[in-house]
Amino acid sequence: QVQLVESGGGLVQAGGSLTLSCLASGGTFSRYAMGWFRQAPGKERDLVATISSVGGTNYDDSVKGRFTISRDNAKSSVYLQMNNLKAEDTAVYYCAACRLWILSTSCSWSASDYRGQGTQVTVSS
Repeated sequence: QVQLVESGGGLVQAGGSLTLSCLASGGTFSRYAMGWFRQAPGKERDLVATISSVGGTNYDDSVKGRFTISRDNAKSSVYLQMNNLKAEDTAVYYCAACRLWILSTSCSWSASDYRGQGTQVTVSS
């Protein structure tokens, strides 16, 4: 059983930066593709970015060039560096783990094996 705990959320002004962290415990972290997802009030949960077991990445178009996903397998952690934040980035951010082929970045929320509880990110305009 893998447990995921997100941290790093908070309140930031538009144009600012935040880095989210997701710490995994209870499993072999390097075997999992990881994803960041977000859900704004009244909206569906959407993909933000995913990273394969070996570091390949995939981003939603809305965050390309602003967000960077990375992982440190030695620390069992995945990160989301968010720059140039916009009001529309306000959401609860979740991480998830997907047991996939090592090169795959196709980690979806619905098919994920493990999920975190989320961390709130609020961007004031």
